[in-house]
Amino acid sequence: MADTRRPGARQEPCPGWRQEIEDADTTPIGRLPENRRQAAVKLLWVGVWLLYLGSPVGDLADGGRAALVTAAAGLGLAAFVASYLLVVFYRANTPGPPQRWVYGVLAAQTALSVALSATMGRNWLVLFVYVSVACGAALPTRQARRALLPILALLAGVGVAVDPHAHVFPMLLIPALLGTAAMIAVRQLVQTMRELREARRTVAQLAATEERLRLARDLHDLLGHSLSLITLKSELAGRMLPDRPGDAAREVSDIERVSRQALVDVREAVSGYRRPTLAAELANARTALASAGISTRLHVPERVPELRPEAEGALAWALREAVTNVVRHSGARTCVAALSTGAGEAALTVSDDGRGPGAGQHLGNGLTGLSERLLLAGGSLRTGRAGDGGFALTAVVPLDPEPVPAEPGGSAGTGGAG
Repeated sequence: MADTRRPGARQEPCPGWRQEIEDADTTPIGRLPENRRQAAVKLLWVGVWLLYLGSPVGDLADGGRAALVTAAAGLGLAAFVASYLLVVFYRANTPGPPQRWVYGVLAAQTALSVALSATMGRNWLVLFVYVSVACGAALPTRQARRALLPILALLAGVGVAVDPHAHVFPMLLIPALLGTAAMIAVRQLVQTMRELREARRTVAQLAATEERLRLARDLHDLLGHSLSLITLKSELAGRMLPDRPGDAAREVSDIERVSRQALVDVREAVSGYRRPTLAAELANARTALASAGISTRLHVPERVPELRPEAEGALAWALREAVTNVVRHSGARTCVAALSTGAGEAALTVSDDGRGPGAGQHLGNGLTGLSERLLLAGGSLRTGRAGDGGFALTAVVPLDPEPVPAEPGGSAGTGGAG
């Protein structure tokens, strides 16, 4: 089936994908910290849950045991906390299967929990909750579920031995179960976000590839015929030149016309037929000038029925370029834009009360390009000093003798003073 799209018409396969990729890339969840601030925030988030170790710390602070036992238990608790932070900080939300050292650290945590709870009493049973949470954070979902039952069994067995009246350990079973389930859910959420990020990255690559293919196809369709015609007419003009200079001049004129049209087609293909409009540029002008603190008076209608689309686009480009120059270079306090029609043409004048053009100053690249755009639309560009000493730009384009009818439901508003 033939491609019925207009050459150069931009087909955005995924609107807004660039911004989504940027948003996803700035999200630290699911990745190791990339700077000190992210590391501090994650460490604070992980460390705040260590407040529940108040029971074993309080038991150590009571001083009811021998100094050697207290010192050994304190070292064991410090080693347990360090291993817990190591696993949760570096392993949680990290893609790929866990390394061997992770299993070793989790086994050491379990051994410390059993040894400390069995020797120090029921206040230390809370360590099993941290072991279950560490397993949920560090292990794949299936392995974490399998490790939960033995941990709960150890908690219950050691709890019966050190807490025969069941004052503490039954209340720890539910936090251990919920903590593991919560960490498994967080890991699954992070995995989903990671897959979504990768999918967005893939979509971005596919969109870029599709855009390159579209541009290559459209440029081939647009330029193939024009360049072939230019080549043929150039050869024909070369053969006519010695004996028939008049016919050769006509062929050269045709070459100029074809090349100008090819230039217009290429520009429209590159810009995706997104020709600017006066209504859109008026809104952008108000915003830009207001942001720069420049007082604005805009006397430009949003729609002029006598303007052809290419002429309106040229005036919209003129308004954009003039406002950009006022904001960047003029140092003005006031900007005035007005559009007048008469004698078969429309004239857009933008002036300011800024520094104005310098002596011998030449047109920059922006104004040179604008002059070329206006010339292609059959118009012209004039620049000079404004009446109050600033810079004045006047863009002139011809009017269409047959006005373009308004679209259904459309209205031709006017741009009031900004």
